[in-house]
Amino acid sequence: MKHRLAPTLLAACLSFGSILTAAPSQAQEAVVAAPDAEALFTSPDPQLNANKQVVLGIIRDLLEANHWDKADQYLTERYLQHNPNAASGRDGVVAYFMQVLKRTPSPIPEKIKAPVAFVTAEGDLVTVGFVREVKDEKDPSKSYTTTWFDTWRIKDGKADEHWDPATRD
Repeated sequence: MKHRLAPTLLAACLSFGSILTAAPSQAQEAVVAAPDAEALFTSPDPQLNANKQVVLGIIRDLLEANHWDKADQYLTERYLQHNPNAASGRDGVVAYFMQVLKRTPSPIPEKIKAPVAFVTAEGDLVTVGFVREVKDEKDPSKSYTTTWFDTWRIKDGKADEHWDPATRD
């Protein structure tokens, strides 16, 4: 009995494996931005709300408007940076955006422009999922959406640590 089932099981496994490795017939679901990004940066919990507001300020004032002169309002002096392109410390991050990327200040927008899909806060961590459009390497005339993540650890009302999926430039 054992030997008669073996070929049948092997054939079934090979058949199932080919299904799993076959090219998908449809593209993934598109990642879409929330209609009101600012609403995602609120919480009925006062501490989570405060933490989310710090991150909203980082996105709006620092990352979008490039007002790095305000970095001390949002980032601790020791700010630990896990992105491999920028040094840790508030001064290191400011230098990266101002000297390496050559960002110049622009008016601070009333609402952020970044396409935000979601914001999650738990304890001292706030994670923002951004919609990211990427060119298809196999067909540069096409693009697809994916998600970019940034996570900040908030300590005493300022971001003290940051993670994202960046690789070295």
